[in-house]
Amino acid sequence: MNVLKRLSAMSMIAGFTVLTACGGNTASNDVTEASGASSAPAAEAAVAPSGPVTIEFWYGLGGKLGENMETLIQKFNASQQEVIVKGIVQADYTETEQKLQAAIATGQVPAAVLSSNIDWARKGYFAPMDELIAEQPDFNKEDFVQTFLNQGQVDGKQYFLPMYGTTQIMYYRKDAFAKSGIDASQIKTWEDLAAAAEKMAVKDGGKTSFYGWEPMWGSGNMIDAVLSKGGSILSEDGKTVTIDSPEWIETWDLFRKWIHEDKIMRIHSGGQGWEYWYKTIDDVMKGQAAGYIGSSGDQGDLDFNIVSAMEQPGWAGIGEGKPVAQAIMAGIPAKASEAEQQAALKWLAYFTNSENTAFWSINTGYIAVRQSALEDPAFVSFSGTNPQIKIPLMQASHASAPFQDPTGGKINDALTIAADKVQIENIPAAEALKEAQQTAQAALDKLK
Repeated sequence: MNVLKRLSAMSMIAGFTVLTACGGNTASNDVTEASGASSAPAAEAAVAPSGPVTIEFWYGLGGKLGENMETLIQKFNASQQEVIVKGIVQADYTETEQKLQAAIATGQVPAAVLSSNIDWARKGYFAPMDELIAEQPDFNKEDFVQTFLNQGQVDGKQYFLPMYGTTQIMYYRKDAFAKSGIDASQIKTWEDLAAAAEKMAVKDGGKTSFYGWEPMWGSGNMIDAVLSKGGSILSEDGKTVTIDSPEWIETWDLFRKWIHEDKIMRIHSGGQGWEYWYKTIDDVMKGQAAGYIGSSGDQGDLDFNIVSAMEQPGWAGIGEGKPVAQAIMAGIPAKASEAEQQAALKWLAYFTNSENTAFWSINTGYIAVRQSALEDPAFVSFSGTNPQIKIPLMQASHASAPFQDPTGGKINDALTIAADKVQIENIPAAEALKEAQQTAQAALDKLK
């Protein structure tokens, strides 16, 4: 469960502010100047430590994702005697970044964190990794999926390492499709999906008891659909916010109509951490909905005896879908000591080696970050009997790049607010998006 998940779904547009695979907040507020942020470690080790270096690694993963992360942490700790990693679990990606912001201000930072933020990297809150990587034997930078690795670069330096790739795909109940005579392989467009959802939905007296589909809360799913229709967030020259174009208004208003007027779809919103995400999954697994749009990372939480997976569709007369595929990345706070930074890179390098990135993909559904992982014997064997693992890889081959918000998150924030108005409040997309465009444009204009 997440590629960019409310924050990872937002993460789908947030680029490097993790937050998309799988909506949610971005860190638009600066870390207080009292933090005295610097690109150099605050306290460098004067002598080599006599024993293993113990570091904290913060991550906002729950459920089976969290269990798999803990498995790899324990495996790493048992594999060598130089570094001990203590995993510190947060509620989600958003809380991780919020707590990191407070930690930077006090100077008591973790050595590694599953979070990334371009603006913070430029301000010196994260340490560049290039020299640390150069010290790692057999790191083999060229083996990384370069589109993922490049997402961790800021102004020519490597500030973040991709831990896994994510993209939003479609999960559906095989029995619901079969009962209605629907062939998933024939759903090529959003129009096809809406027609299938209408056919499968069960209504009684104006109330829907079985939903034909459930999009995920937040702007991420709807942005994917807009990009697939040819829409953009910024003009080609980067000077104009274009989120009130016809592609945006038409697409978002269809989602509003499907949810509020046709009542063939619904969303779960709010709650603590990933609560809304798991409620959406539960609806499908418990037979209350035919399918949903979720993270490639949901695969570890699903029973594929009941469900199957397919790519996001495109639009009639336009072409195949172009949803975002992005890397979920980890960084090293600049205020960690030199010894802690070196230890952190050892841990991150271990997590992303061929065997472990293949393990992560097999057990979570997220996309492996090394090309060689596809040749890993365990991955080859697993994909032969579990074809759903290939769907994210297939979709990533024609996906859109993550949006890099030049305003430090204000455009993303405006889209999050607009999405809530459309999905929850039933406000027409034209009204919600025009207001969001004005807010986002004002933020963009301040950069001139």
